[in-house]
This record gives sequence, structure tokens and C-alpha cells, in this order.
Amino acid sequence: MKMKALVAALSGAILLSAATLAPAATDTTTATTKVKETASSTTAKVKDAVTPDRTMSKADYKAEKDRIEADYKAANEKCKSLSGNAKDVCHKEAKGDEKIKKADLEAKYKGTDHAAYEAEVAKAKARLDIAQEKCDDMKGKEKSACKKQAKADEQKAIADAKAAHGGSKKVAKTDTSASTTTTTTPPASTTAPAPSSTPAAKPKY
Repeated sequence: MKMKALVAALSGAILLSAATLAPAATDTTTATTKVKETASSTTAKVKDAVTPDRTMSKADYKAEKDRIEADYKAANEKCKSLSGNAKDVCHKEAKGDEKIKKADLEAKYKGTDHAAYEAEVAKAKARLDIAQEKCDDMKGKEKSACKKQAKADEQKAIADAKAAHGGSKKVAKTDTSASTTTTTTPPASTTAPAPSSTPAAKPKY
């Protein structure tokens, strides 16, 4: 009878221990799963930050570039029938249109924020060339004001592009300040040495 009671007590103790360890094992598994999920999420974010958002293949990019150049040649050819400043404006517009389309193509192909900024800058400069060429039809103060306004429009477009796309390539700032260790030199002791207690030897005659 005592043996049965002892076996029953031991069985109860084993079951209680198993019940206690089970939640601990579950908690460990859950914690491991959370760590893996966090690592995967971090890796995905880093990948998104460095991978260009390209929307076209290299073959499509080359084909589109060739088409833009062909369109420029055709538009430039039409300018030959014109004369005077109208002819100059026509050439500028043909070239400017080519630059603008190529800038958009580069931004689309590279798929980066910096490429988008460079495209906006290239477009602003192309529009400036066209506008200033048109100003040559004017004279005196009117011509001067026209060119000044064209330049102001270009600067505004570049400033807007910088605000929207962050300007040139962002370089991570690193703290280059080295920690300096200050060594304090203790001041020299000013305490005079204690006088010797040994009496001076008397001279012998």
C-alpha cells in the first residue's frame, strides 16, 4: 500500500514538472520565430533601399534611345527651310526636345532618386537654351529682361528638383572626430628636501 502511494506521488511530480517545462519550451520557440521575422524584415528593407526601381530592360532602353535620336534628326532637318533667328530657335527646340526625352529615359532606366534629380536638371537647362534663343528676337531692355527671366526659371526648376529628390548622391555622414585622451602631468614637487641630521665632519689639522 505504501509502495502504491509512493509511485502515485512520483507520477504526480513528473507530470507537474512536464507541465511546467512545456510553456517554457513554447516561449523559446516563439522568441526564436520573432527574431527570424525581424531579421527577414530588416533584410527586405535594406534590399529595397539599394535596389534601383527600374521599369525597363536594357534592350528596351537602347531601342527607345535610338528612336529619340532618329526623331531629333528628323526635327532638325525641318529647320533647314527656315532662316534667321527662327532657324536658330528651331534647332534649339529640336536639340532641347532630344535632351529632355533622353533625360526622362535615363531616369526611367536607372530607377534611382538621383537619376530623377539629374533628369530634372537636364530638362531645366534645355528649356533655358530654348528660352534664351527666343529672347534674341527682342532688343534692349526687353531682351535683357527676357534672358534674366529664363535664367530665373531655370534656377527655380533646379531648386524644386533638389527639394523633391535630395540633389546629388547622398553620402552617409561619418563621425571622423577622434577621441582625445588628456594626460594630466602632476606638478613638480616644491617641497624642499629634509635637512640631513648627520653633523658635518670637523676638519683635521
